[in-house]
Amino acid sequence: MRPFIASAALLALLAASAPAADPEPPVVPPKKGKSEKIELFDGKSLDGWDGHKNLWSVQNGVIVGKNTKEVKVSTYLLTKKSFSDFHLAFSAKLVESEMHSGVALWGEIDATKGDPFAYKGHLVMFPAGWGLWDLYGRASLKVDAKPALKVGKPHDWNDMEIYAQGNRIRLVVNGMLVVDWRDPEPNTIMEGPIGLQLHKNVVPQEIHFKGLVLNTFPDDKKLEGKKVGDKVGP
Repeated sequence: MRPFIASAALLALLAASAPAADPEPPVVPPKKGKSEKIELFDGKSLDGWDGHKNLWSVQNGVIVGKNTKEVKVSTYLLTKKSFSDFHLAFSAKLVESEMHSGVALWGEIDATKGDPFAYKGHLVMFPAGWGLWDLYGRASLKVDAKPALKVGKPHDWNDMEIYAQGNRIRLVVNGMLVVDWRDPEPNTIMEGPIGLQLHKNVVPQEIHFKGLVLNTFPDDKKLEGKKVGDKVGP
């Protein structure tokens, strides 16, 4: 009996010391509002955007973020309008450097971080590092990067779609659903500008964006029944 008692006590101790499983995040339904198609980029200028003029330009119908000197704080090209629930379709290409870029959302400009175009909020990262980040908050968010690495192209054009609805972010890369995540802290979500990231770095970088067509309060029927790793049709 004694060995059994000792084993039972040890099992109870191990169970008590094991980390608790992460609670399921709440399901916040999509907000309701007028559905509107907005072309954020006219293909010719940065009208409707704010950012460092020496770092952002338009070349051959493409938004170019480029630095030749050190960028001490990650900086963003920011829409002048703010958004809550949306679908954003765009393409991006990392031309130079191995540092990731990304699209920031659900946050705010925070010039106290050392740059007038710094962003505090959520970040959808690509293409050198895929995942989600909470800028100036929780840092890395729990997302498996392997599905995106499977279909992403490190130094070529990636066609992407971001669905940001309620407390849910879904990312489609080159026709595959690679991220489906709900924020366990929905109080961190706010209506805010969309930002294109030029990451802090000591070496030259160049990132290209094109497309950038946004639909407010979108229809997401094409994602019904889809799970991470599934192909997404037109």
